Amino acid sequence: MWPRKIRQPVRTQIEYRLSCIDDILPDDHRARLVWQYVEKIDISCLLAGVRSFAGNKGAPTTDPRILLSLWLFAILDGVGAAREVARLCERDHAYQWICGGVTINHHTLSDFRNAAGPFLDDLLTKSVAALILAGVVDLSCLAVDSMRVRANAGQSSFRRKQTLLELQRLARERIEQLKAENAADPQANTRRQQARRERAARERAERIDAALKAVEEIERARVAEDKANRRKTPKKRQEVRASTTDPEARRMAMANGGMAPAYNVQIKTDPNSAVVVGVSVTNNGSDRGKLGPAVDEIRQRYDEPPEKLLADVGYDGHSDIEAVEAKGTAVYVPLPRKEADRQPKPKDGPGVRKWKERMGGEAEKLLYANRIKTEHVHAQMRNHGFLQMPVRGLEKAKTIALWFAIASNFLLHAPTLTDIAC
Repeated sequence: MWPRKIRQPVRTQIEYRLSCIDDILPDDHRARLVWQYVEKIDISCLLAGVRSFAGNKGAPTTDPRILLSLWLFAILDGVGAAREVARLCERDHAYQWICGGVTINHHTLSDFRNAAGPFLDDLLTKSVAALILAGVVDLSCLAVDSMRVRANAGQSSFRRKQTLLELQRLARERIEQLKAENAADPQANTRRQQARRERAARERAERIDAALKAVEEIERARVAEDKANRRKTPKKRQEVRASTTDPEARRMAMANGGMAPAYNVQIKTDPNSAVVVGVSVTNNGSDRGKLGPAVDEIRQRYDEPPEKLLADVGYDGHSDIEAVEAKGTAVYVPLPRKEADRQPKPKDGPGVRKWKERMGGEAEKLLYANRIKTEHVHAQMRNHGFLQMPVRGLEKAKTIALWFAIASNFLLHAPTLTDIAC
């Protein structure tokens, strides 16, 4: 019987391959498009922080364009962890091409991602302004909607005030204990180990202090709400709790019907082009009172407020609608379900009256139907990994939201953005 002919691996064969890094990717690969876009971006503010100069001591700094390209490409690739991006830079051709032979570690990636907030905020404004000049974006009619994004904190990290006071006492005792141990026996651990243990204890004490401040802030907000609603007796609520992991996170109602630590990401979108034109993050689970700040953000970014603003039922606060209508922006929010509440009432202000009369027309209902397009933007962000914050705190959470907003705009309008300078 003839032996079977099978191709088997031969790993000891010496071969000579002539190639360069630029040959490992096809010409139409997305990584090339990302780099082409990043090359057009003004990064002078990022370069201003570089303290390494030719002729002086010190290691060279990684080009911010590499880090910016890596994160934009990683988000589009559905990767959100700095450690995973660092691993991909060692074994994936697309990430290797972006690095171009420059070694990257996860600390550098993480620090750049978390500190890029001001730069990304400015980049969002400039890129949208460029799309406006190109005729892609129209600010006359915008939509605002919210996403509840899971915070980087567990349910069990939320503690009552009495528990937090006890934890605060224990944390301070732990700090003093470590200082005494290190002073009594300096040779017991290395200086690095001693500093690491003290830093961990000090950071935990700081988080507990921040959680206590959050409890007091929530209590003041509840008192103010009862006073604003003229309640004679305070509304019955669960006892105030705050997280020792992320003190700025709040428990919110999520899309799955449950409650979880989360942040409320407010996204402003042009429904026609699906371009995100504004982003803000709060730790208030309600959408009431968010129309005014949305209009103010658009005015601050682009020097003009929207003529029309579309929002869902959660934004139907009368005082908020009244304030926005007074500034010249027409509000398009669904009317209440009860027929009696749909009609203008004597106590309603002029802005609320205009809103109720406006939403009764068929043309206005057709215009409002465009708001559904903003849900596509949210779904796209979710599909690319915007499910949980990899960071803690409001400021860093907004930075993550800005990363996804810029990546979403690039995904939809890459050819236009790569042709114009931002």
